[in-house]
Amino acid sequence: MNHTILITGGAGFIGSHLTRLFVTKYPDYKIVNLDKLTYAGNLENLKDVENKPNYKFVKGDITDIEFVKKLFEEYKFTGVLHCAAESHVDRSISDPLAFVKTNVLGTVTLLQTAKDFWEDELQGKLFYHISTDEVYGSLGEEGFFTEETSYDPRSPYSASKASSDHFVRAFYHTYKLPVIISNCSNNYGPYHFPEKLIPLCINNILNQKPLPIYGKGENVRDWLFVEDHVKAIDVIFHKGKAGETYNIGGHNEWKNIDIIKELCKQMDEKLGREKGESEKLITFVKDRAGHDMRYAIDATKLKEELGWKPSLQFEEGLSKTIDWYLNNKEWLQHVTTGNYQNYYETQYDKR
Repeated sequence: MNHTILITGGAGFIGSHLTRLFVTKYPDYKIVNLDKLTYAGNLENLKDVENKPNYKFVKGDITDIEFVKKLFEEYKFTGVLHCAAESHVDRSISDPLAFVKTNVLGTVTLLQTAKDFWEDELQGKLFYHISTDEVYGSLGEEGFFTEETSYDPRSPYSASKASSDHFVRAFYHTYKLPVIISNCSNNYGPYHFPEKLIPLCINNILNQKPLPIYGKGENVRDWLFVEDHVKAIDVIFHKGKAGETYNIGGHNEWKNIDIIKELCKQMDEKLGREKGESEKLITFVKDRAGHDMRYAIDATKLKEELGWKPSLQFEEGLSKTIDWYLNNKEWLQHVTTGNYQNYYETQYDKR
């Protein structure tokens, strides 16, 4: 094996796409997926690769340092792709301590363990930390986040991710640990847990339930198709420079209300419903506390230095996403009923 890579949170939304890409694209790499299997971790996301010879799933907690040390001892990792995180802003508002534990303490636990195991030979090692554009705060109507933008987190979630980013950089400067950070814009695509805007509204349209939109739906996000995101991570992991930060954006700024209207339009067409039927489900609700108005990523550095750019515009990516959910209603049903959480016991406990 050329590499033995630990992917944390590899059963989550972005993590499962990243795991699938690395397992299939690099058969000579050993890929170990470490996931705690909280509500957002779903092993059904990885059915198609679970029996590949270069793939191994391990259930565990990144905050358990003795457990993490044993993993490093067993597998002798040469790289870490750190995806594991609590990521839902609403949940962070109601339970900030859970975000501090996973996103801050979990990251430092991984950094400390990597430092201890790699300090005698740093050559060929890399700790890659996947972060978010939310650490930069909120933009006005103009301007973009660059890698030099000052941090200004506004929610417990973004504050916990900002803290973890700072610890990653601290380990680089203090201990010379080879690290890379990437900060991405809003992801969308297949296997997205239906608490987030797009999959939630797809599911609600299917079931003709209200589509809850915060405030007036004027908040703007830059949307990145998840498969484009993990391809960017692949490029950065193999070609990026240690100590650097790379912003990953989709060049697709949309207001929330316009996204949902486009989603309603496409869903009506695909479901054979009367034009405008799904728009009637739109329901404006009280705005989220501290709701950032606009995020927008400038990914020029990534394009010019490493040659990556997104492959899809939003309308096309949204169409592909809707098609996936319509063709995978069993997955959606398992997620919304909680049955997916039994998959580990039925598939892994017997092994």
